[in-house]
This record gives sequence, C-alpha cells and structure tokens, in this order.
Amino acid sequence: MKPVLLALNHLSPAHLDQLAGAFPTLELVNQPDLTKWDATIAAVGARVRAVLTLGSSGLSAAHMQAMPGMTLVSALGVGYENIDVAHAHAQGIAVANGAGTNDECVADHAMGLMLASLRGIVRLDRLTRAGVWRTALAIPPHVSHKRLGIVGLGTIGARIAQRALGFEMEVGYHNRRARDGVAYRYFDDLLALATWSDILLVAIPGGAATRHLVNAQVLDALGPNGHLVNIARGSVVDTAALAAAIRAGRIAGAGLDVYESEPLPPAELLDLDAVVLTPHVGGWSPEAVQASIDRFVANLRCHLEGRPLVSPVI
Repeated sequence: MKPVLLALNHLSPAHLDQLAGAFPTLELVNQPDLTKWDATIAAVGARVRAVLTLGSSGLSAAHMQAMPGMTLVSALGVGYENIDVAHAHAQGIAVANGAGTNDECVADHAMGLMLASLRGIVRLDRLTRAGVWRTALAIPPHVSHKRLGIVGLGTIGARIAQRALGFEMEVGYHNRRARDGVAYRYFDDLLALATWSDILLVAIPGGAATRHLVNAQVLDALGPNGHLVNIARGSVVDTAALAAAIRAGRIAGAGLDVYESEPLPPAELLDLDAVVLTPHVGGWSPEAVQASIDRFVANLRCHLEGRPLVSPVI
C-alpha cells in the first residue's frame, strides 16, 4: 500500500487532482471535517508521510504521535499557530507554510474593510435599499490622510502600508523592535500607537503570546473616532471588550475578517451596524489559493527529494 498524503482542509476537485498528479507515489486522503479527523487518522495514520492543514485548525502533538511515519506537516497559508511546532521539531518532523502566497490578497481585503468601516458602506447599502436618502444620514469620514497604526509590520503589514500611501495616509507601526530601512513611525508601545492612530490595523500572528493583545485599554486609547481592522487572527482581539467599546461609543467601528468564535459568527457583534464582518476570506482569491497549493507542492517535492524546504517554519 502507498504512503499517504493527508490533507486536513477543504480542497477543490481541481486542487485534489493537482496534488494527486504531482505525487503519484502517495495516496491522497482528504478529510476537511474536523470532527472526523480522529477516525481518519486512526484508519490511515500508520501510512501517513505528509500532512497539509490550516494554521487555524493546526495539528496537535497527539495527532502527530498517531502518525509515526509522518515527516512533514505544512500549513496551507502563512499562519501556523495551532500546529505544535515544538513537538514536530523534537520528533524530527519538518514544518512548512505558505509564506508570501496570499500577502497581496490579504492586503487588498484589509483596505476594503478599512473603507467599509470608515465609510459605512454595508450600512449605507442597506439604508439605500430601504429608500433612505443621504440628507437623512450622518456624513461618514473619508480615509485619505488618516493615521494608520499597523500592529505587526511583517510582509502583510508592509503591503498594507504600501497601499495606504496611495491614500496619502500617515503610517505608524508597533513591532517588538523597529525594522531597519523603514521610514514609517515606530512605536515601541502599543497603547501609544493606538492613541496616535485613527485606524488600528492588526496584522500579527495568533497564538498564546498575542491573545487579547488588543484589549479594552487599547480600544479606549484608540478613542471614540477610531476604527479597528483585524485581518490577522481572531484571538488577538478581545471580542467582549470590542463589543462593549462599540456599544458605549468608545470607538467608532470595526472591520473584521477574523474572530474568536470561528467558524461561528461573533454573536456579541452581530447586531452592531458599526461592525463589518467577513468570513476569514482575506487570503482567499483564485490566485492566492493556487499560489498556496503550488507552494505546498514545491515544499513537499523538496522534502521528498531531500532538498531544503522553500518556506520552512524554523
């Protein structure tokens, strides 16, 4: 029997065909239903050589132990926060991701959420369909010339900053340390960045280290005219604190592609017109998904041939 390539995320028929064709010596098994992972791993675990998953779904140490022949686990996108990387490395399992494959798509979506939040586009669409004319409405602010504070100036954050310059926005950022060769204003304190910003945009990895980094104190610093945009991970923002801040008018609005309750919608925010929600599609476009699949093929091919991975997680 062939060794198994286990894909634990949804794949289109075309991408399933691509993977099967790229690795004819492996049996492709696709199980995107999280509730059926244990049964699938019990059935094929002894033959699994490589695993493809999502960063949000991850892969636990227990699952890895149930696949003793596995030598590679890869996240389809850039995030890998729920893959037990430390356990994988301790067991000699290589870890890869799709770094760089969907950066442009996420940056585009971030700008869309920013525009939708400040301009009230979703709410205005609904009101227009109900026959409400502009003279009955408050005037929404524009985006141009606003101060954009980016929490996490990595590759995606930098692409968002680049787009913001087209709106003649002033850009500041918060990282653990300042980036060399970057002209944007650096803040070593998140509260200081939030106080300075008109829009606070979250673009940092998820995980325990960043859980609820954006809390009530940060939202209060952002202020009653401020907007929050999150295209990173839902865990970074305290949802209850965000709901309370918007209800009390302590911030003006938010645009979220990610939230703590995924895949369920955030119940605390559903009745709030000031919140724009999308279902974690920031990194999804035909081009980005194809690039992610192509990257996985390249990583797995390198791994099977004993060459360095294209995008290893170290």
